[in-house]
Amino acid sequence: MMLAALQILILAVGAYALVVGLVFLGQRRLMYHPGGVAGAPADAGLPDAREVRVSTADGVELRSWYLAPRPGRPVLLYLHGNAGTIADRAFKARLFARQGIGVMLAEYRGYGGNSGSPTEAGLYADARANLVWLANQGHGPGDIIVYGESLGTGVAVQAAFEQAQAGTPVRALVLEAPFTAMADAAGVHYPWLPTGLLTRDRYDSSAKIGAVQCPVLILHGSADRVVPQEQGMRLFALAAEPKAAAWLPGAGHGDVYDFGAGEVILSFLVAPPGGNDGVPSAR
Repeated sequence: MMLAALQILILAVGAYALVVGLVFLGQRRLMYHPGGVAGAPADAGLPDAREVRVSTADGVELRSWYLAPRPGRPVLLYLHGNAGTIADRAFKARLFARQGIGVMLAEYRGYGGNSGSPTEAGLYADARANLVWLANQGHGPGDIIVYGESLGTGVAVQAAFEQAQAGTPVRALVLEAPFTAMADAAGVHYPWLPTGLLTRDRYDSSAKIGAVQCPVLILHGSADRVVPQEQGMRLFALAAEPKAAAWLPGAGHGDVYDFGAGEVILSFLVAPPGGNDGVPSAR
């Protein structure tokens, strides 16, 4: 009987090790879900936007969409989540454009018809390249709001962190449904796996957000089943002042605009970027 029990234990351990190995090797397929070709901005309801070519430091050419701001208005660099394309976020760009805010819908490598394959380092490089492109159009860091959605929050925090480290902080940082680190987010869905050891693309926003040196806004729904709101709250606690948050009752992971997120963001974006005055308080 002991021998049989030992054999069962060995089989169970072997099966678990096999599953762990498969998850480790295939984790990027679980993490990134590129959509098809984004198409033209006009087809997505952005007739005033144009497709631009952005070259990264490692030689990838990206196609992003750019909508110029009205004079005196900032530009929002939008870094989307792990699925779909920039075309799926056009409705948000329209909201900002009505207020004269410029928008750069940044498309990642491997997404929207772009070449390459997404990785943490690759998406960081893509964000840098889009910031360089904006700088070449005359938009300095102080005129740029970095906006991250879901997976894009990890990219956005890194971009804001790098700008702060260079002594040129961005105007503001907006995070929609953020996670503290990818291992934490993965652990919610795979609690039986050692995600802290397995995760290759770490996106450790919790280690960086306290040093971004710009106003921070976090929005998170109470019914988010992909990234629990608790992670957004933990990230908010780590952020330095000035900061604001909107904890949206009933909102899930991808529908925060149905629960008033757009109005909160616009209120935040028109606030003076240098201090607490005008920045909405946490609620």
